[in-house]
Amino acid sequence: MAQQATPVRTARLGRALGPEPTAVSGVVLLLPGGDEVSSRRPSPMMAAASVRALGRRLTRAGREQSLAAHVVHYRYRGWNGSEAHLARDAAWAAEETVRRYGDVPVCLAGVGMGGRAALRAAGHEAVNSVLALAPWLPDDDVAAPPEPVKQLAGRQVLIVHGTNDARSDPELSFRLAARAKKANREVCRFEVHADGHGLSQYRDEVLALSEDFVMGALFGRAFSRPVQDALAAPPPLGLRMPLAAGFGRSLRR
Repeated sequence: MAQQATPVRTARLGRALGPEPTAVSGVVLLLPGGDEVSSRRPSPMMAAASVRALGRRLTRAGREQSLAAHVVHYRYRGWNGSEAHLARDAAWAAEETVRRYGDVPVCLAGVGMGGRAALRAAGHEAVNSVLALAPWLPDDDVAAPPEPVKQLAGRQVLIVHGTNDARSDPELSFRLAARAKKANREVCRFEVHADGHGLSQYRDEVLALSEDFVMGALFGRAFSRPVQDALAAPPPLGLRMPLAAGFGRSLRR
């Protein structure tokens, strides 16, 4: 009896969140978290849950601008060392976006390990912006090359990290942002005081900040004053910008 071939795993885009616009003018690709090492296939429901609130917020905010938002479903749950599976799937998703929608700006928005994937895959020509929430980054290792930042050139980048994150060291995202800022002034980073990895204590503020950044990056809407100040400030000020309690309540609607 002939042995059956193992099916090839493929990444895919989830259905557009909310009503899909008839003429899309911008796309957010939502990159869920993952594990450092795992060959298992992620659960679509669990993956979507980690970025659903962000996706819903951005979909509502971008309805008039014809924004489409999709969750990226990875082939594997793990990053898996040099394979960088999650980053490769993020790059594939950007290419698939071009195939579906044509020449539209793309924002890669990731959480945890998905934040690392967003930062790593930013070099795709369709990507104009990156939102990385509590990105997981590897510890500095003198025997290994540092996490790359050249691909962030020409992109607007926002990193948000809780100062009490016990799973993803916030100091590592600061160091990456500092290296990226040397070649790209359009990089900023906000710190959420005393919040953990899930950024749940200041959830509303984080979502408001994310909306402000993504709408500005994709559609040219004026950034709020705190984001403008963070982008303009030299390191380390613009990379340790505190996210104020109540952020978003007074922003324009």
